[in-house]
Amino acid sequence: MIKNIIFDFGDVFIDLDKPATDRHLKAFGIEELPSALIEVNKAYEQGKISSAEIISAYTTAFPQLSSSDFIEGWNSILKDFPQKRLDFLKQLKKSNKYNLFLLSNTNDIHINYVKDTFAFYDTFKSCFDRFYLSYEIGFRKPNKDIYTFVLNDSRLKPEETLFIDDSEENIISANSLGIQTWHLNPKTDDVTELFNKIITS
Repeated sequence: MIKNIIFDFGDVFIDLDKPATDRHLKAFGIEELPSALIEVNKAYEQGKISSAEIISAYTTAFPQLSSSDFIEGWNSILKDFPQKRLDFLKQLKKSNKYNLFLLSNTNDIHINYVKDTFAFYDTFKSCFDRFYLSYEIGFRKPNKDIYTFVLNDSRLKPEETLFIDDSEENIISANSLGIQTWHLNPKTDDVTELFNKIITS
């Protein structure tokens, strides 16, 4: 029996254009990121470096890129947040049938952009019992330690917990710990269909 639902954020609630940042960088003649910058990205998602440090890393590696150019490109991945998904979440919270959690690989620049762009961010956040952001807790998906952390921190039983994510890699990792999962395909699925597609009782 499902008692707890853990939601991803990107492409579950907020729409993403995942290739957008790469397109933006290509406009500045940047065709491929060196492996060192890919590791910087991962470190930033885990809160190991600051926003100023990642901006410096990119603008040092690519002098043609200004700080504002980087931030614009970095945030270009973030798109619309349909009202129907917020309404769905608010109704789910109101029903009081499940413990609700958010678990997202994200970073300070993205969260600040979301706060500035969507006036209902605080309402969205208040719908969850706990709000786990990778850069705040020091772990990132798909590493198993992030799921173990959430299970232990909120005292959840994996067999009573449903995890919803658009990444197959993240789903496989969570499922290996006994967590029930829904691999949501943003092209064909919508989180508002949860009780039609996944939870039927």
